[in-house]
Amino acid sequence: MLVTIDSNPSNSHPSDAPRAARPAWLRAPAPVGDGYRELKDIITRLRLHTVCESAACPNIGDCWNRRTATFMILGNVCTRRCGFCAVQKGAPLAVDWDEPRRVAEAAALMGLRYAVVTSVNRDDRGDGGARLFAMTIQAIRGRIADCKVEVLVPDFQGSYEAMAVVMEARPDVLNHNTETVPRLYRQVRLGARYERSLEMLRYAKQQRPEVPTKSGLMLGLGETQEEVLEVMRDLRTSQVDILTLGQYLRPSPKHLPILRYVPPAEFALYREQGMRMGFGHVEAGPLVRSSYHADEAVSCQAR
Repeated sequence: MLVTIDSNPSNSHPSDAPRAARPAWLRAPAPVGDGYRELKDIITRLRLHTVCESAACPNIGDCWNRRTATFMILGNVCTRRCGFCAVQKGAPLAVDWDEPRRVAEAAALMGLRYAVVTSVNRDDRGDGGARLFAMTIQAIRGRIADCKVEVLVPDFQGSYEAMAVVMEARPDVLNHNTETVPRLYRQVRLGARYERSLEMLRYAKQQRPEVPTKSGLMLGLGETQEEVLEVMRDLRTSQVDILTLGQYLRPSPKHLPILRYVPPAEFALYREQGMRMGFGHVEAGPLVRSSYHADEAVSCQAR
């Protein structure tokens, strides 16, 4: 059991969200530098999207200067309206079947040896976009033979067939985020179901036992410590290998409020508990996101 660091159980009403300035541990460097500018030019020139920009990730400067980026395929308009996400919502864009080739070209120009590919939700498509994920994996490998590819996929509305298409393309890591605790799903993940996400992770591992699976949660939305631990246990039962835990940051006043800033010491305790549960690697900290230092997580998990 974790030691409770904040005596407030974090079940406050949204109107009770903290109004204090963001804590020092949540201040990320501004996105500047030669690496950042070079990657931005490549992304713009090839007409690609990144979750780094579309989801307003606080680590964009750090990651792009390290020459890592998370490509977002299938457009930049999502068919779901999750309360936490900064990605644009609305009528989806037409599928761009040339996109995998351009992602592979960008990965080559960036000199990547580890690429992360994600997407918006595409509930308008029968396969949820699975075919384009598979094509992108194959395109990157065709262009850079030794490049590892991690995919961060949606739940495909529970379609085993869609997940099988992705797993047949043999990603090096299959990531699907549970995002929050079951009690908060209706507020946080509109259109998603907790058990469905667990089942997709279980099925992916069943299809390719050798492929590490990964999931992540945002904290600070009103969850309790015991609820977080219970999700971690469920993920291990589903044979998830890698876990990420980070602080939720409100993209705009229209999004869900931050109910609590989780201190670094609490993240450290979650990491300790996760390793005891049997995760191969746990990346936990205020600025951690699902693809943050993804290549290092896989290296640690493989040891």
